[in-house]
Amino acid sequence: MKRLVALLGVFLLVGCATPREPMDFTAFESAAPRSILVVPTVNNSLDVDAPNYLLTTLPMPLAEKGYYVFPVNTVKVVLENEGFYEGAQVHEQPAAVLAQQFGADAVLFVTIDRWDAQYLLISTTVTVSFQYRMVARDGTEIWAATESMSYTPSSSSSGNALVDLIVAAINAAATRAAPNYLPLTRQANQEVFVSGPSAIPDGPYKEMGVNP
Repeated sequence: MKRLVALLGVFLLVGCATPREPMDFTAFESAAPRSILVVPTVNNSLDVDAPNYLLTTLPMPLAEKGYYVFPVNTVKVVLENEGFYEGAQVHEQPAAVLAQQFGADAVLFVTIDRWDAQYLLISTTVTVSFQYRMVARDGTEIWAATESMSYTPSSSSSGNALVDLIVAAINAAATRAAPNYLPLTRQANQEVFVSGPSAIPDGPYKEMGVNP
């Protein structure tokens, strides 16, 4: 009976959930980008390494969707040679100028809002949160999305409450000392570009595989 009540509660929660509004892809389809320039990210977190880690995860889902993605490391070096060493400096530049410089059809700007691991008692929660914005070479914003992902490592039960408590504390401390943000970051990118309600339309190279 308790299990039945719990299941009914889940069904009620699902039934009351408000569906997301479908995204309007009119501007994106009108721009019909074939190539995407991914520029260095803006970092609002306290982790100085976060932008470089995030940057390495962005090309793959875009290429999987069928778009040519300019090599992010090459783009970063070229921009640094132009005097743009920080993501914030790059984001202040007109998308039309950046697109023209590289011959891109669209520019992807990403901002890191959260990249942290919060410790509470015997658990640590790792969280990432991003803002994504794509602008066509004429300066028109053609797509935007936000995504947050969190993960709290759990320990299996041994049947001994004291042992489980100690193991949970050790796991929490280990996660806090060396949190792994990349799986969450890849999951967030996959959600916004490929599988979620904000997923961009397939590009012209979809059937050709990753980065023709």
